Amino acid sequence: MKLHEYQSKFLFAEYGIPIPQGKVAVSPDEVYAIAQELDGVVVVKAQVHVGGRGKAGGVKVARDANEARLHAERILGMNIKGLTVERVLVDPGADIQQEIYLAITNDRGAGKPLIMTSLEGGMDIEELNRERPDAIIREHIDPIMGLQDFQLTYIASAMGMPRAQWRSFGKIVGGLYRCYSESDAELVEINPLVITGEGELLAVDGKMIIDDNALFRQPVLTEQRDTSGEPESERQAREAGITYIKLDGQIGCMVNGAGLAMTTMDMTKLYGDADGIGPANFLDIGGGASPEQVAAALRIILSDCHVKCVLFNIFGGITRCDEVAHGILTAYNEVKPTVPMVIRLQGTNAAEGSKIINDARIPNITSADTLTEAAKRAVAAVKEQG
Repeated sequence: MKLHEYQSKFLFAEYGIPIPQGKVAVSPDEVYAIAQELDGVVVVKAQVHVGGRGKAGGVKVARDANEARLHAERILGMNIKGLTVERVLVDPGADIQQEIYLAITNDRGAGKPLIMTSLEGGMDIEELNRERPDAIIREHIDPIMGLQDFQLTYIASAMGMPRAQWRSFGKIVGGLYRCYSESDAELVEINPLVITGEGELLAVDGKMIIDDNALFRQPVLTEQRDTSGEPESERQAREAGITYIKLDGQIGCMVNGAGLAMTTMDMTKLYGDADGIGPANFLDIGGGASPEQVAAALRIILSDCHVKCVLFNIFGGITRCDEVAHGILTAYNEVKPTVPMVIRLQGTNAAEGSKIINDARIPNITSADTLTEAAKRAVAAVKEQG
């Protein structure tokens, strides 16, 4: 789950990280009032879940309240990479002398949090990482021991931080790590963290991504979720308790179990790759899925106009094949799909499930005994439709 810039920075402030004292607005008049209150140069920033806002015209500097209102009139309602700007953050201008990049993220390979920081922060940090990765200082944190003082000293020294800022920088890194840990974040990022003309450190931009699997522990953050930038199908899947990720292929896959789902996707790619055919989604209905969840999953799959065949690969354990069969029929009667479907049911109550499907006499349904057979038939069904 992504947080907007203003949500991230307001949370940073709770951990002692200095931020500009800006406010959020949803109309040009509100922007005008905030700019008057700040009484000086302000920055009007679009709040959308995409990068490159500045290059797209979504970040503007205003010298006074009237200019801030004009910028807001242009930015509010703007389309940036397919997302409509519905709110802006109005921050006071900062006397920026130096831009610093600072982030903490998960290093899955090391199994530890990783601090990444550089004195060359700003919009081109990705290019810096590609061309001069040694300019970015990296330091792992032991998740048991936590962030140590000697690590803060090492990071500040290695990156070339001016000695006068070491203490305040260390406090910011420590606060950011607490924010990362206590929020169950996958990423916390300040880009840029700036040194002002007064020699102070200030987080003028912020980004956070929260682990979806930990949201049950984060009710306050969950309430801040903005779903406007998420695909409608993924939002529906989340509400139904289904794991779904849209892909670019033509074979809609409904599977129970993440490993089996990955294998199913690989098999469709194996037999269809030569013809440009592959999986249209990753979808795991999980163990113990109810008929209602199966029906919801099929509706989500069929909402993708690129799907030309649906492949069911169900191994009955906790999930009973007869319940899956009832879910398939429920969804079929609601959606009335015209695409062919290939169904493989194995395991608990597989015979009962197959009987339910066969007795319904649904057109365009093919059964398969093995995954290889099912994948080949799904690819053939896509080919037949051209």
